[in-house]
Amino acid sequence: MIPFTSIYRKAFMLAAGILTFTSCATAQTKAVASANTADNCEELPYINPIVPQRADPFVYKDSDGTYYFIATAPEYDRIEIRKSNTLNGLGTAEPKVIWTKHETGKMGAHIWAPELHKMDGKWYVYFAAGEVEDVWKIRMFALSTDAADPTEGTWKEEGQMTTEQDSFSLDATPFEHKGKRYLIWAQAKSPYEGTSLVLAEMDSPTSITGKELIITYPKYDWELKGYKVNEGPAVLKHDDKIFITYSASATDANYALGLLWVDVDSDLMNPESWNKSETPVFYTNAEVRRFGPGHNSFTKSEDGKNDVLIYHARVYEQVRGNSLYDFNRHARARIIEWDENGFPNFRQAERD
Repeated sequence: MIPFTSIYRKAFMLAAGILTFTSCATAQTKAVASANTADNCEELPYINPIVPQRADPFVYKDSDGTYYFIATAPEYDRIEIRKSNTLNGLGTAEPKVIWTKHETGKMGAHIWAPELHKMDGKWYVYFAAGEVEDVWKIRMFALSTDAADPTEGTWKEEGQMTTEQDSFSLDATPFEHKGKRYLIWAQAKSPYEGTSLVLAEMDSPTSITGKELIITYPKYDWELKGYKVNEGPAVLKHDDKIFITYSASATDANYALGLLWVDVDSDLMNPESWNKSETPVFYTNAEVRRFGPGHNSFTKSEDGKNDVLIYHARVYEQVRGNSLYDFNRHARARIIEWDENGFPNFRQAERD
């Protein structure tokens, strides 16, 4: 599939904006429209998709309010970053390629799910990659730069993120809590089938230390559709809890978000501290043309008042061939709400 050029990308976003405006205006003029239709339209601050044909989206909001967007490129061959002062502006921002795959050996195929983080005054990109000679030998790798602007820096290859078991692994994401830094990632790790989420402490931005703890593995029916998968962890702190969303099942319409949580004062490396929802919290909704939502990240709204879910989804259900090579997973944004128990409400029934 031909990737979007700058012209096509801008035309796509313009069309999306026209369609959004038209649908709201039409709804508001219908005699049968409910009294709150206009309010519902006004509550959609983001023109979705915010970035077309980008899966596994990750957004980092810097201290100056700049949004940096990074995601899986459709060709699986490079890592690019774009920046904007608004989430809507990311769709027309020019992507800056910071790294391309190797011609031979490691980091030469399936460049997947990059994430951008700032730690200890430097920027780091974590990503997964296969080998040219074995494209499914997926492992985790890191890049770094000390440039103030990650789109302008010279990036250094930090090498592979090693784990105690050398097996299929991807989707590394770090976070800090109570003076410690942790890494969560997805890995094909015994004794469970498929990919589980693994947690460990970090002793540097590019290495882990100590024991590794499996905090979730695929066991419910909705996690086993097509493939046995728990992957794509994302961290969200709220009040007295740390929440981890993750994605489950195959990357088609079966893809869905699950939820883990832990109390902030508990021992994160104790398996008894972790809780898991028995049902998905965000999944396909054909009525609003949202199929296979997943592999998300979290950021803050422009005014800093709301938590925003950044995720990908398709607008159709049927995928021809292998879903990994259908490139129409688009990056989307939606504000999440909080219920009376302090849990995130992903507004499953509502459109973007």
